[in-house]
Amino acid sequence: MGSIAAEKPHAVCVPYPAQGHITPMLKLAKLLHSHGFHITFVNTHFNHKRLIRSRAISALHALPSFRFASIPDGLPPSDEDATQDVPSLCEAIPRTALPPFRHVLRQLNEESPPVSCIVSDGVMTFTLDAARELGVPEVVFWTTSACGFMGYLHYQHLRERGLTPLKDEGDITSGYLDTPVDWIPGLNNMRLRDFPSFIRTTDPEDVMLNFCTREAQRASMASAVILNTFEELERPVLEAMASILPPVYTVGPLSLLSQRVADSPLTSIRSNLWKEDSGCMEWLEGRTPGSDVLL
Repeated sequence: MGSIAAEKPHAVCVPYPAQGHITPMLKLAKLLHSHGFHITFVNTHFNHKRLIRSRAISALHALPSFRFASIPDGLPPSDEDATQDVPSLCEAIPRTALPPFRHVLRQLNEESPPVSCIVSDGVMTFTLDAARELGVPEVVFWTTSACGFMGYLHYQHLRERGLTPLKDEGDITSGYLDTPVDWIPGLNNMRLRDFPSFIRTTDPEDVMLNFCTREAQRASMASAVILNTFEELERPVLEAMASILPPVYTVGPLSLLSQRVADSPLTSIRSNLWKEDSGCMEWLEGRTPGSDVLL
């Protein structure tokens, strides 16, 4: 009979290397762990070191069923405690991250339990190629709202209709962004300005416009799509997605659901890339109760 550890499903979670993506992915990973999953959380080398410096995680983290790994991001060395340039990351990661990620998966499969699925950020779709090679399912996790994701899914259609890139920078202030967009299922009363803002460029080769267009289109390759939302909030757009995507599941709001996870050794694992400054709390403790309001 196999060991209990060998019977556990093993999810490899891969966030995009930015604070607003790492935080929800970590919440999701903890929820999966609470439901019996073995977790490997894969950051970039750069952010893994930042998490250790901020004491969000320990360099000697010893929970066998929740481990960390890291891969290079393809960028040259930079300020060790500053946000990296996002367009540069978006150019480098699809070009360089797949081979080291394959290596991580090979190492994990030499251990127990072997990898049984990949849960990747929606804009880290190089992992889809690795999942296909390994023969395991992959779920892509879009951390935006369902409406926001539907906007990204239709970037290509906005381009085909000549709505983006903008003709010139004057389009930003001329009222052009109030152009109605009434042909996307599930999105009512939309204007061009309501779409994720990477469309506001005059450059057809804009890195972010092209990156988001490509990554959104690749979601159709996944086994499923999960979103940090709930059906009652965005039902019309979720129903519209059902006809153009693999199965779509709502797993949010993660900020609320994560509070239901019982205290465990995972409680000490956090996602903050910056070391917390407790100076403001020390200042408040020296004030008269009810004398100050923080905005």
